[in-house]
Amino acid sequence: MNERSAARLRRLQISLAEGGSLRLAEAATLCGVSEMTIRRDLAASDGALVLVGGLLMRADDPRHAPAYDLAAQRDRHAEVKRRLCERALASLEEGDTLFIDCGTTLMPLAAGLPSDLSLTVVTYALNVADAVSACPGVRLWLLGGLYQSSSRSFDGDDMAATIARLGINKAFLSAAGVHAEKGLSCFHFHEVAPKRAAIDSAERRILVVDPSKLGLVRPARFAGLDDIDEIITEEESAVV
Repeated sequence: MNERSAARLRRLQISLAEGGSLRLAEAATLCGVSEMTIRRDLAASDGALVLVGGLLMRADDPRHAPAYDLAAQRDRHAEVKRRLCERALASLEEGDTLFIDCGTTLMPLAAGLPSDLSLTVVTYALNVADAVSACPGVRLWLLGGLYQSSSRSFDGDDMAATIARLGINKAFLSAAGVHAEKGLSCFHFHEVAPKRAAIDSAERRILVVDPSKLGLVRPARFAGLDDIDEIITEEESAVV
């Protein structure tokens, strides 16, 4: 990278130091060059700045998020997720009907359901259903529809109405982003309806989230923090 290119990138980084974004045309005007030159600068850079949908922003901006991949997420923070789900399991009671959300955070919960309690599990996630089906004595209600392989979950038009008709005692929810002002969010818009329906229907709403999700905002918002009765996360963490 030549000195002029490096100088332009430094100018853009200073402009974006407090967050926010610049349109590509605005970045070009700021630096006195063409949009193509800015694109070339970015291609040769260290990746501190990224171009997303025509907007230039810092790579650590919460709005810049990689595509969600369930397999990649499975092993991330696995031990933390296991500890959090152990705490969630302690709240189960005889006869509970549970909503268990999709993703990987709640997999230790689904796989660890006790055999000495009569439980019913409602889910729209195939990986959760697979785990629950191996638990003796647990009734499983799998909500179907169009299968979304990226999250191993289903997208159905009548899913929310079905959840609303069920008597759910505890809804265990996951989120890809937890923000004090922006609330709870996830990557996939098809997850919003079942999450929202479970929040509206359940007697108790419990969010289980590892600290890596705190302070982040993802594309699909589904609730505010005041919609949740309990947040299970690492004790030293705080929602920011």
